[in-house]
Amino acid sequence: MQAASCAKINLSLEVLGKLPDGYTRIETLFASIDLQDQLRFTLTKSQGIKLWSNLPQLNTKDNLIYKVAHYLQSRFNPDNGVEIELIKDIPIAAGLGGGSSNAAVTLLILNKLWSLHLSEEEMHKIAATFGSDVNFFLMGGTALGEERGQQITPVDDILLENLLLVNPHIAISSFEAYQLVDHEALEPSFSYLDAIQKGVYFNRLQQGIVKKYPVIGELLGKMREHGASAALMSGSGSTCFGIFNNKAALEACRDEFDDSGFWTQATRTISKEEYYKCTRNLSY
Repeated sequence: MQAASCAKINLSLEVLGKLPDGYTRIETLFASIDLQDQLRFTLTKSQGIKLWSNLPQLNTKDNLIYKVAHYLQSRFNPDNGVEIELIKDIPIAAGLGGGSSNAAVTLLILNKLWSLHLSEEEMHKIAATFGSDVNFFLMGGTALGEERGQQITPVDDILLENLLLVNPHIAISSFEAYQLVDHEALEPSFSYLDAIQKGVYFNRLQQGIVKKYPVIGELLGKMREHGASAALMSGSGSTCFGIFNNKAALEACRDEFDDSGFWTQATRTISKEEYYKCTRNLSY
């Protein structure tokens, strides 16, 4: 069984303080994009779990794909093992949710292949134990994420064409990004409703990251110089996205970043319906 595993961007991300468990309380607006990894699952007679990726560093038991598969196997004891192939195109530790997306798709597919008959509610409970973004990827489209990001509420899809992703080959962990937020100086003033109603995009994590990694601020400025109506870091970074009015302006900007050796990708946001087709209408 094979399915696409789509990335996301954050159209807004506000930090609202600390939760009792020590996690950071946030309000964020997720949007699925058409940048994808590919996952292929094959049942085996043995009880083992084997993972292979085109990026060898991902072939470990620390990969969320393996962790989800091992959890499900240990808890539900299915009759078969599984071999999992990951073709990775989403950058790693880049603010695009690739690992979380992979985890959610693994949960969705193994629920079918192993005939676990888990409800949506049960899958969401499991997803929340593997990361704050995993719950969003069970749903896709455009959605509000609250608390530590795992409390998901669907909203009307925001469909944006001519998005340019740029990554300066810096890996930034979520832990590092949130550590760089000055909680003492927080004055929350941004709501996801601004992104929905006014098209004003905001990321509270961006200031701390730009201060430590000035190249992020430079590439955001370069996007604006090339005519991006908005330029923003996605999630915890380091990938940034620019929203362009036309493909020609996007390509001119992309050419400059390509010449500088940055990773680039033209993309667009996708609807819940399109996301559903990627993750539920599975090929065999």
